[in-house]
Amino acid sequence: MKGSAVTDFSLAHLTAISLPPPDLIRVAARTGYRTVGLRMIRVTPQSPGYPLMTDKPMLRETRAAMADTGVGVFDIEFVKIEPEIDIAGLEPFFAAGAELGARYAIASPYDPDLNRLTDRLAEMCDLGARYGIGTVLEFFPWTNVASLPHAAQIIEATGRANAGILVDTLHFDRCGCTLDQIDRVPAARLPFVHICDVPAERPTTTEGLLHHARAERLPPGEGGIDILGVLRHMPPGIPVALEVPMEALTREIGPEAVALRVREAATRLLDG
Repeated sequence: MKGSAVTDFSLAHLTAISLPPPDLIRVAARTGYRTVGLRMIRVTPQSPGYPLMTDKPMLRETRAAMADTGVGVFDIEFVKIEPEIDIAGLEPFFAAGAELGARYAIASPYDPDLNRLTDRLAEMCDLGARYGIGTVLEFFPWTNVASLPHAAQIIEATGRANAGILVDTLHFDRCGCTLDQIDRVPAARLPFVHICDVPAERPTTTEGLLHHARAERLPPGEGGIDILGVLRHMPPGIPVALEVPMEALTREIGPEAVALRVREAATRLLDG
């Protein structure tokens, strides 16, 4: 991908998670993004979610911001597939995503029963298909689906054409995945990618992994991950989303300045 201009970045909500969706969209427009990802379901008690499926005034404001700026919604998140999840209860989530034109919903593997996890993921794919939304599974080093090959096995086991895998360069690196593993995944299963950077040294504790993942990453090209190597092995031309939470810097300079810095760093890396 290096040497070919990549300008249509998506701004993942975690990069500027303090911003409600309408504000995120306006910031994305001012800082050079084409689309955004929206966190409609809270992940942790410390990190906000914006339930547009129930907050109809904010949903209207979000649509107005999209119309004003031309910035679209690329994906919606974040569904933790846990043992007690009610997949049918996600219908308002998908309905709101469809109203915003979202193409994908992001899910994560938090059920230790892998057969049940696979079944629930298949159900989620079926529900999303009714709204024209695909489902991607994101893998993490602290879950029991902790590698790209394992995620690929789960996805293929669903038997659903609209199931995919979200590769995030941070988790790809921290899980110890290798570039040749990407080559063994069908291109249709890799519809987009999250990129960010972090220091090369891997944390030795789950707490350290979570701190980097949720709070302190680095702009692309400013750490030790082989981002360009990952992108060269991914399907050509897929959308690139920038997920780069930097809580300390955000407190210092604000989320809009962080979003701009991240986008400029990604442009330098990919076009350099």
